Amino acid sequence: MAGAQFSAETSGGGSFVRQPNRFTGRVTPHSTSPAGGGPDEQGRWPLEPGRYRLIWCRACPWAHRARIVRGLLGLNEVISLGTVDPIRDERGWRFALDPDGFDPVLGVGFLSEAYLATDPDYTGRVTVPALVDTLTGRVVTNDYPRLTLDLSTEWRRFHAPDAPDLYPVELRPELDALMAEIHSDVNNGVYRCGFATSQAAYDEAYTALFARLDALGERLAGQRYLMGDAITEADVRLFTTLVRFDVAYHGHFKCNRQKLTEMPVLWAYARDLFQTPGFGETVDFDHIKRHYYATHDMINPTRIVPLGPDLAGWTTPHGRG
Repeated sequence: MAGAQFSAETSGGGSFVRQPNRFTGRVTPHSTSPAGGGPDEQGRWPLEPGRYRLIWCRACPWAHRARIVRGLLGLNEVISLGTVDPIRDERGWRFALDPDGFDPVLGVGFLSEAYLATDPDYTGRVTVPALVDTLTGRVVTNDYPRLTLDLSTEWRRFHAPDAPDLYPVELRPELDALMAEIHSDVNNGVYRCGFATSQAAYDEAYTALFARLDALGERLAGQRYLMGDAITEADVRLFTTLVRFDVAYHGHFKCNRQKLTEMPVLWAYARDLFQTPGFGETVDFDHIKRHYYATHDMINPTRIVPLGPDLAGWTTPHGRG
């Protein structure tokens, strides 16, 4: 479709329809494969510390959640981390931040090389996060919602002794429903605003986005976190969108009813998380701005990256606990 940032993911009505996740393998202690083996007949890879590498981009909210969860659970020494450059061109995500432009563990210059090593016929968009098997160079999964839940459940034997329970069994029905709403209206909703190619599609996404943010603000007015007094997976997922809101989504994606800083409850909540160990130190506002403004040329053809907004407020007292 003319004018679409991703024409293959744009409906006839101008709505952005995110592509499905191509690789859905899972690392689990229930795999019947031997150590060092590939996936079993159910696509389950053996649980082995030091074997898998999480590829992320500091700019990407979907990848950012995996980085946060990995750290909160104490898996930093169990799953290695590779970082791609925030500027993605027609060749996709590249390891330009590494010496000589190659990931030091996988030995590839582009994440697409791992995708094609796994599926030579893959033609979709290459996405992060991706969990890659360092023994074969194959992608285990790019299924970002399942990946972080598996870090909480399947990798439990390697968690730090004081790791939080981000996906408590007794809360899962409510958590799953809440996260589905947040995904549809907020996490993906900002993209549905930004990548819409018709006024009607944009209007619908914008309305749903701010209705959901209003509802979440009301929910958080009476409790510190989305599920009460402890951080859960839902907070991680909402945070990675909120932290990008004013620097990218408000202007670049036309999500401009209000800035986050103009929504008092959500702004205090976001600052609370930002100042929590494991959150703020994983945020790179420079990478975020350069990625959004310099890679979506249908939206920002000049590729000029804005100097603002002022970020000093993120470290001010939040008053929430």
